[in-house]
Amino acid sequence: MHKRYIMTAFGKDRPGIVADVTEVLYENDCNLEDTSMSMLSDEFTINLLFSSNNDNIEATLLEKCNNLEQQKNISAFIRPLKERSQISQEEFSTCTLHVEGMDQAGIVFKISQFLSNNSFNIVDLKSTVKVTPESGTALYLMDIHIQVPESTSTKTFGEGLNLVAEELNVEITVTY
Repeated sequence: MHKRYIMTAFGKDRPGIVADVTEVLYENDCNLEDTSMSMLSDEFTINLLFSSNNDNIEATLLEKCNNLEQQKNISAFIRPLKERSQISQEEFSTCTLHVEGMDQAGIVFKISQFLSNNSFNIVDLKSTVKVTPESGTALYLMDIHIQVPESTSTKTFGEGLNLVAEELNVEITVTY
């Protein structure tokens, strides 16, 4: 039976870290379906969605994850996924929020809380802090790709975002 899993792995960035992690899946006849990989500070992070027809793969992969930790200093975790649930019949549109402002605690929390409270689904979120060359100020930049229910009022959505932006003293722009 075709089962799906998510693997999360991370370790000190170096050449070969992606090969080390994906070798485990390749050698065990797993099919890589989707990936997201990026560097956070000096750590390389890997998120993998994969499938396997082997009913006993979980025990094997748990052992292989332990080997990655011991031999390669890569922390890796695997979680089986349940069968896909039925997708909601409600239609969604997608948009991207771009957030820019002085770095401060709570930006991701307050914006994601607003989105959650209004049934907006975050599909992808990327953020970084950059130091401005002019003043040396820490500038927080974030892009969030979201699904917005078709029933959402654009006016209400914009007004709510403006309130969050004012509270955080950041700029939020929406691209449809």
